[in-house]
Amino acid sequence: MKEIWTTMASIMGVWAFCQSLLHTVFPPELRFASLKFVYRLFSYFSSYCYYDITEIDGVNTNELYNAVQLYLSSSASISGTRLSLTRGLNSSSITFGLSNNDRLIDSYKGVAIEWEHIVTQRQAQTFSWRPLPEEKRGFTLRVKKKNKQLVLSSYLDYVMEKANELRRRNQDRLLYTNSRGGSLDSRGHPWESVPFKHPSTFDTLAMDPLKKSEIMDDLLDFANGESFYQKTGRAWKRGYLLYGPPGTGKSSMIAAMANFLGYDIYDLELTEVNTNSELRKLLMKTSSKSIIVIEDIDCSINLANRNKNGGFAASASAVSGSRKNNYDVSSLPGSDDTGNTITLSGLLNFTDGLWSCCGSERIFVFTTNHIEKLDPALLRCGRMDVHIHMSYCSFSALKILLKNYLGYDEIDLEKGILEGLEGVIDAAEMTPADISEILIKNRRDKRKAIGELLEKLKVKAEKNRLKPRKKDDDGVEEDDEEQEKRALDSPKDGSDNHLQENCIKFQENDGGIHENGDEKIH
Repeated sequence: MKEIWTTMASIMGVWAFCQSLLHTVFPPELRFASLKFVYRLFSYFSSYCYYDITEIDGVNTNELYNAVQLYLSSSASISGTRLSLTRGLNSSSITFGLSNNDRLIDSYKGVAIEWEHIVTQRQAQTFSWRPLPEEKRGFTLRVKKKNKQLVLSSYLDYVMEKANELRRRNQDRLLYTNSRGGSLDSRGHPWESVPFKHPSTFDTLAMDPLKKSEIMDDLLDFANGESFYQKTGRAWKRGYLLYGPPGTGKSSMIAAMANFLGYDIYDLELTEVNTNSELRKLLMKTSSKSIIVIEDIDCSINLANRNKNGGFAASASAVSGSRKNNYDVSSLPGSDDTGNTITLSGLLNFTDGLWSCCGSERIFVFTTNHIEKLDPALLRCGRMDVHIHMSYCSFSALKILLKNYLGYDEIDLEKGILEGLEGVIDAAEMTPADISEILIKNRRDKRKAIGELLEKLKVKAEKNRLKPRKKDDDGVEEDDEEQEKRALDSPKDGSDNHLQENCIKFQENDGGIHENGDEKIH
């Protein structure tokens, strides 16, 4: 045994001597060059090529790394035996991916592609303005050299596309609002978000079914129209104007649109935006596949409007009230009265100018209770392409409310009750919100709910019958919708009627889509 230890000690001594001699004869630069040569020789004769995708690219996060991580979490491409399970903050499902230093084989167009998740300890930092994670993470992609062009030309784009699709599918909708005074959050973003869990859908929306179907078809045509917009040279965006009395379901319509398309919502509060430049920056920070909402645009802020002489006049709003179309210094750009200097020109450029196309697949939705107070330049096509009139509850919408709140189908109600409801619903001019409150209050006693609803409708219809109606210039009585149509078609501040001619309008009473103001498309 003693001889064995003596022999081992001799060998270790010889090895130490040889190592010292090697370091003396072959300096580090020469050893490094030799290893580099061997690596190149190996790479030359190897049939594979390798690509490293690190988590941190300099000081910025590598988006490709996040996309690969999400893509490899899909069950179709997972073939590893050791997986890590995660669930994001706003995610509705559990995702799984590769564990540290594990690998898997993916297949794309018949080509085998190997992924390996590399995790190593990062060297201690002496000083850094931005501390980095203790672990250095990345993916290594290995593919045969003959398939190199396929990976670079289409496979990585495919990975990014699938990752975006998985992100939208797994993540709940988000509702964003702009920070007060343009301030930034902890991540440097001007938008603050919360999970959007509004349950409104087109199935539960109290609206004429034909009208809903036309709106849904229009939304699908937009969402699937990337090639069309590219071919025609138009920015991939669309504008909707929801107008009508309060309580007619404008906010529910926006939620239904978001849930139908799977888009996030950006609720833009104009009173918190001080300048046109700040408005543009907010637009730049919105994502694709989103709905940008400006509610009650007629009473958000005072917008500088153009009059016949080319000067400025304050447009009507709930704040300006009686100052409609009068010269108002406080609403002019640069005024210090409210600190808000957003102009009509800035808002027009926001919706239809060069800055509006800095993203793709975005929908602008404006709401107002008084369409006649909006400047015609805002109403024209390209800014508000589709005009949707949210009117009082109709009989078809009432049947949807009865189904939603009481579980009643049309066959569950007596013929006399249905005829009674149908006979007074139009004359009563009650909003879906008012009718919903009656049904919610009496939902435990369905017969009482129907009886009270019918009584309320009759009382309201009689009250409206005795109420004096507004008359047009010829002395003929007209209802609120006709007044809104006249306001929409009438010239304002020297603008011409042709601004509105080609916009699509959805009207509640006939349920059709009208173009050029009078032509009905079936």
